[in-house]
Amino acid sequence: MHRRQFLAFAAASPLAGLCWSTRLWAAPEAGSRLLVVFLRGGYDGLSLLVPRSGFYAEARPRLALAVAGGATPGAIALDADWALHPVLADTLLPLARAGQLRFVPFAGTEDLSRSHFETQDSMELGLPIDARRDYSSGFMNRLAARLSGAAPIAFTEQLPLILRGSAPAANLSVRGKMAKSGLEALQPAISAMYRDHPLQSRVEEAFALQGRVRQDAAGAMQAGMAAGGSGNKGFETEARRIAGLMRESHRLGFVDMDGWDTHIGQCGASSEIGILANRLGELGRGLAALADTLGAQEWRRTVVVVISEFGRTVRENGSRGTDHGHGNTFLVLGGGLAAARAGSPVAGEQQAIEAATLFQNRDLPVLNEYRALLGGIMARQFGLDARALEAVFPQARPRDLGLL
Repeated sequence: MHRRQFLAFAAASPLAGLCWSTRLWAAPEAGSRLLVVFLRGGYDGLSLLVPRSGFYAEARPRLALAVAGGATPGAIALDADWALHPVLADTLLPLARAGQLRFVPFAGTEDLSRSHFETQDSMELGLPIDARRDYSSGFMNRLAARLSGAAPIAFTEQLPLILRGSAPAANLSVRGKMAKSGLEALQPAISAMYRDHPLQSRVEEAFALQGRVRQDAAGAMQAGMAAGGSGNKGFETEARRIAGLMRESHRLGFVDMDGWDTHIGQCGASSEIGILANRLGELGRGLAALADTLGAQEWRRTVVVVISEFGRTVRENGSRGTDHGHGNTFLVLGGGLAAARAGSPVAGEQQAIEAATLFQNRDLPVLNEYRALLGGIMARQFGLDARALEAVFPQARPRDLGLL
């Protein structure tokens, strides 16, 4: 096999994108790392972070979650205004109470298309809404170009738009049973072809990375089967693999979760009666697994941001679901978060949820614009100055919400 043939073959393989940069910039402080989790489909943040008063219960006569009281099960109070979906009681609630999780409601983008693909692209690009879209550059790639040793990686089958750009980035799926690809059989020949070549160490690293992920996947599968299960716990398993890889060698990471478009059968509080509760439960187990697998020391150096392209309508529809909305609830997690202001895990600009305050008479408004939110986090976490932040998020005005 010639090198040109190998490059063409690798472009369509799980090793595609496994490349590294030798370009040096400002180093992340104390080895800090950032993981962005994208919930594709527009998840219903009003079911995760539940309003305790106002228009919410009236707007959702069948979907609203009541706050637990006495022997009555329900959403778990976080402060005077907000409660948490009960399916997250064993996963996200302990992190919130430990000061390692903040909820940012009324968050999102100024994009008003309400199209999944349009808005996802817009967010991943990170450009001003009125700017010409340059699909060659995502905002996480622009961030990677300003950090040394970032080794950005997407834990996806293909390199997503958010990590495309001039800074080399890796992509490697950590989902499913990690079946072998065709490259394993060719590994001896490929390694021999690159022996004494300047890229020899990089090729060996690529195969070693894939081998570590597959070994971890096999171990998780065996442990699950020994416990009487299938061995595949969805996002929880992915999260443990992600944590292991980021702890070893990656400072910037991205992963996405599908299945959040709940027009029909969204339903209420229990995983037995609603698809949304199942997804929220899986998300909670995965985020808790990240913290657990990283361990206390590395978790203190890690920031995880959970975003989605838009929220859902405040009012339920006729199919026990909700439709495409606007403002949403983002999550920020990490072992090194600053103490919560006023003792509440809910941060950012807020307002009462009433019929008169709805955006376009249907949605939550966006009061915490995502580029400003992320820019404020990056400034704190990586020490980026105004010039660097302008390169990552052009024309944005980063806001420090005191999360770090």
